[in-house]
Amino acid sequence: MELYDLELSGNCYKVRLFLALIQQPYTLRSVDFLEGEHKNEESIKRNVFGEIPVFIDGDLILRDSQAILVYLARKFDRTDWYPTTPADEAKVVQWLMVAESEIARGPNDARLHDKFGYPLDIDLARSKSTRILDILNKHLANRDWLELDRPTIADLACFPYVALSHEGGVSLESYPAIQSWIERIKALPNFVSMPEI
Repeated sequence: MELYDLELSGNCYKVRLFLALIQQPYTLRSVDFLEGEHKNEESIKRNVFGEIPVFIDGDLILRDSQAILVYLARKFDRTDWYPTTPADEAKVVQWLMVAESEIARGPNDARLHDKFGYPLDIDLARSKSTRILDILNKHLANRDWLELDRPTIADLACFPYVALSHEGGVSLESYPAIQSWIERIKALPNFVSMPEI
């Protein structure tokens, strides 16, 4: 198994974190993002979108972090992280979609603007951040994990860009339930970090 990776990418980190938590070995391939390596001809052959992460397992090539999390959970039969019953699976998947949409367009976009200089509407990104963080904080007010009373790939999918909110000028100070959830994730056995978390 190979992971084409950028250390500062929250999406790449989701995959690294899950592989660490389930103690699966893999080969890390660093991508020189600033030099545009993810857009070169060889990279485009692996992923026509020219994005990272890219995960390779034999003949299989996957490009989306949420899809990679699902694949790894199924490959290693980790139903503790990704359940197989329809209702429980759907509960997890709905949060994978939140990671891909509301969190990506909120805290992630704010971080892309502030940390990496992407020309994004920062006011819109911060407004979207406030909305999803309000929802997330209320959801976590009376529970430890997003769903199923245990950590799942839903938590891992949503965690990085929420925890990195400060890099987009979005404070978590008024979100105590989110802060506690972040600390619970960081306390998981075999947890690995990334810069600024």
